[in-house]
Amino acid sequence: MYKNEKEFLKAYNPEDFERLSMTADIMVLSVSSYESNNYRKTDEKHMSVLLVKREDYPFKDKWCFPGGFVGINENLDDAPIRILKNETNLSDIYLEQLYTNGEVNRDPRMRIISTSYIALVDKNRLEGKLKDNASWFDIRILEEKDIIDIYLTNQSKEIHIKIKRILKEHTTDRYAFEVLENKDLAFDHAKVLLNGLMRIRNKVNYTDIVFNMMPEYFTLGELQSVYEVILGKKLLDPAFRRIISSKVKKTSKMRTGEGHRPSALFQYKGKEKNKNS
Repeated sequence: MYKNEKEFLKAYNPEDFERLSMTADIMVLSVSSYESNNYRKTDEKHMSVLLVKREDYPFKDKWCFPGGFVGINENLDDAPIRILKNETNLSDIYLEQLYTNGEVNRDPRMRIISTSYIALVDKNRLEGKLKDNASWFDIRILEEKDIIDIYLTNQSKEIHIKIKRILKEHTTDRYAFEVLENKDLAFDHAKVLLNGLMRIRNKVNYTDIVFNMMPEYFTLGELQSVYEVILGKKLLDPAFRRIISSKVKKTSKMRTGEGHRPSALFQYKGKEKNKNS
């Protein structure tokens, strides 16, 4: 027995314990616009995720989220900021911790626990050029009962992931996910991707998180389209406008263009709060 903490620390030897490592992985999401063939309609929007192509083993030439090891003298929440800059050249964007992934065999190198983060951006406003091995992939989700198919597509590659949703707890409506098909996404990032998308889908209902994906000025139609992309369903115009009426303010600016009726531009009210705080 030790008489006091000082005596215990003197005898303590870290080599007596097994070691594990910690990484941080960042899922960067944005909403992309594509011009509609019908000039009377708002441009079509898709959710996009930023992936990097691995240049080293394990999973060489596979795609994954930007990620890396947390330094021994580095605060956990400082790591994703550094990693995101080094891996993609992105900085000064919204980050939120998602959850910690601790499955024993999630990494073939050693026992590694990863804390994943979500980053939300309007990629049209990003400054600086992405690193050469980083690419935006459009996301398409098809759900049929408990089977979820996710397609990630860029100009030259399509990644297909098939996941089964398994109900774990009836009282809390909690699910586990089993990956049925995945050839191109490294580590356990297929599960992280789905968990992140479900988290964002849930949070748009009770937070203002969606405005991290919006430009400074936007039409209500554009904002509604982003909500619909995230939620995966159409929203009734009157109901949507009631939901967001307290979150946005109408400006004196107008959106004009050939074939389109002039539309009032709105701004997120939180911008004012941030300036006055």
